[in-house]
Amino acid sequence: MNLIIAKGLLIPFLGTALGSALVFFMKKELDVKIQKMLIGFAAGVMVAASVWSLLIPSMNSASDMGRIAFIPAVTGFCLGMLFLLLLDVVTPHMHLDETVEGPKSQLKKTTMMVLAVTLHNIPEGMAVGVLYAGWASGSADITEAGALALALGIAIQNFPEGAIISMPLRSKGLSRGKACWYGVLSGIVEPIAGLLTILLSTLIIPVLPYLLSFAAGAMIYVVIEELIPEMSEGEHSNWGAILFMAGFSLMMVLDVALG
Repeated sequence: MNLIIAKGLLIPFLGTALGSALVFFMKKELDVKIQKMLIGFAAGVMVAASVWSLLIPSMNSASDMGRIAFIPAVTGFCLGMLFLLLLDVVTPHMHLDETVEGPKSQLKKTTMMVLAVTLHNIPEGMAVGVLYAGWASGSADITEAGALALALGIAIQNFPEGAIISMPLRSKGLSRGKACWYGVLSGIVEPIAGLLTILLSTLIIPVLPYLLSFAAGAMIYVVIEELIPEMSEGEHSNWGAILFMAGFSLMMVLDVALG
C-alpha cells in the first residue's frame, strides 16, 4: 500500500518535471495562442477534478457518516478558497503577464514567477493526498483507481504548466538548466503537501468530507483567480475555451472510467 501511495503522490510531480524539461528542446518562448490553449486545458482539468474527484465524494462520504451532505461540502469549499486567498495576499508572486501581487518584496522576478505556480500546486498535492488517505483508511466512497485518476489528471495538466513556467524563465535570461530546475522546484510542493496530508490521516478521517471539499475550493480559487484571467485576456481566448472543454471532458472520463 505504501508503494502505491508513493507512486500516486509522485505522478503529478513527474508531469511538472517533464513539462519543465521541454525548455531543452524548444528554442523560442511558447506562442501566446499556445499558452492560452494550455492554460485553458489545465483549468478544465482542475474544475472537473474538483467536482468529480472531490466535491461528489465529499457529499457521499458525509451521507455515509449520517450527516447532511451539503454542509461539509459547502463549508470545506469556502474554507479552501479563503485559504488560497490568504496565501495569495501574504506571498509575493508574479503572474505570466508580469503583474505583481502580495506584499512588497526585493525578490527577483523569476523567483516570484516560480512562487505564483508553487502556490497553486499546493492544493493539487493536498487533493491527491486526501484521496489516498481516504482510500488507505478504507473509505467506501474512495477507491485506489479514483485516487489514481486524479493523480493522472493533475499530471496531464501539470505537463504544459511545467513548460509555461520554464520557457518564460529561459526568455528572461536564465540558462536552460536553471529554467528547468526552477520549473521542477515549483512542482515539488505537490508530493510534500500530499505526504503531509497522509501523515495527518488519523486526524483527517473524521473530517474527510470537509478536507475533500477544502481541496476543491482551493483548486477552484486558482482557476478563477489565475488561470481564467490569463486564458481570456486579449486575443485567442476562444482557443482557451475550446481546450477548457477538452481538459474538463478528459478529466471527467478519467474519473468515471477509473473511479
